[in-house]
Amino acid sequence: MSVDKKIAASPPPIEIERKAFFRPRPVGIAVVAMLVVVAGLVTAYTCDLLNFSWVPGLDSEFFLFVLAGFVAQLIDGALGMAYGVTASTFLLSFGVPPAAASASIHTSEIFTSGVSGLMHLRFQNVNKKLFKTLLLPGVIGAAIGAYALSSLEEYNYLLKPVIAVYTFYLGILIIRKALVGVRKRIKTKNIPRLALFGGCMDSIGGGGWGPIVSSTLIAGGRHPRYTIGSVNLTEFFVALASSLTFFAIIGLSHLSVIAGLILGGVIAAPIAAVLSRNLRVKTMMILVGVMVLLISIRILYVSLQGLF
Repeated sequence: MSVDKKIAASPPPIEIERKAFFRPRPVGIAVVAMLVVVAGLVTAYTCDLLNFSWVPGLDSEFFLFVLAGFVAQLIDGALGMAYGVTASTFLLSFGVPPAAASASIHTSEIFTSGVSGLMHLRFQNVNKKLFKTLLLPGVIGAAIGAYALSSLEEYNYLLKPVIAVYTFYLGILIIRKALVGVRKRIKTKNIPRLALFGGCMDSIGGGGWGPIVSSTLIAGGRHPRYTIGSVNLTEFFVALASSLTFFAIIGLSHLSVIAGLILGGVIAAPIAAVLSRNLRVKTMMILVGVMVLLISIRILYVSLQGLF
């Protein structure tokens, strides 16, 4: 056999795959980005690196509101709920009055829930019958809650501990859903009452529509996909009714809170999308519940100190 034939018959050389020394994963990138954003916001606030005094309505605490919106949207984007309760507990701990906190949260939610609802409609995640059942009671409940909260604004020192107890309950509800769920089924005739209660408590507490309505319906045997889509689409109208009621009574104020929540949510949205695909929902829900419990306890402690 000639040399040329031997070379032709010999097996091709084995190519050794060269692995990259460091290959970043999406979840790692998301976590690093989250830490960088949080560190940047805290540094900008503490060191007063940027000054927004030339913008009417914005003050030095603007970065704290951006941070609140960032954390709330990060959680909501990963779990599909808890934006309101997270933002509410943060804003109350910053000293924002309950009515202003709820009004600001629902104004920012008009944007986020509107986009979310349109996406659910586009991907056919909405049960039209369930949506119609939730819509009117939810809107009425939101208007009643907003009217009650804004009418009692002079009793902020009493409202804060009451709302803290409510958010504490929501924290327990979130943890319970993560660990064991709720086995009790809900009857169809009770859905309007659930929507009325959820809308009312959402306005009073600055959040709770998702944890109360979605959790109860899913635990009651409703399909998660159509429940989440229908509840998210309804949330746009609930937030709109709540915001219009607040504006009619207390006017449009606290621009820095609203702008901060919206900006923080926009920054967090892509990071939350990555985290939602890589982190366990159960783990995230437990972390959210614990955080809400701790902040609620702090608000309750500070409020009771002021009373006594």
